[in-house]
Amino acid sequence: MRHNWMLFTVLTVILNFFAIDAHSQSYEIECLNVEQDGSQTLRVWGEGRNKVDAVEQAKKNAVNEILFHGVLKGNKGYNQRPIVTVVNARERYQEYFDSFFMDKGEYTNYVSMKDRRIGSTVKIPGTTQVRCCITVRVLCPQLRAKLKADGIIK
Repeated sequence: MRHNWMLFTVLTVILNFFAIDAHSQSYEIECLNVEQDGSQTLRVWGEGRNKVDAVEQAKKNAVNEILFHGVLKGNKGYNQRPIVTVVNARERYQEYFDSFFMDKGEYTNYVSMKDRRIGSTVKIPGTTQVRCCITVRVLCPQLRAKLKADGIIK
């Protein structure tokens, strides 16, 4: 009986170590490649109630990062600046971007799963959330042209 208790304790410690390690890894968006047409292939993470929701959130995260922050990790052979450089643009054009990023919204026209690679889906310990890593291509030139046409950028 005492052996079983010790085995249980050791297994619990090992499992907790790996759960913490998987949960604490970096989930930053990373540029994998810049295509000749100016689009960027990114590794990006998303969270959701299930894998479908997590994938959609990852796509939104990719476009949001390109628009407002620029991608700082990964391939350095490209312009890291965000497309939208107006201070507080997300808030300033809130109605536009709320509509743009709604589920199955306009953002989907600027994200391609063409470069799909085997990703990973991770259940977040202690929650009902799923975390998913996907590879997407963000069509930056087309996105920039759309924002110019809509008067968001110059």
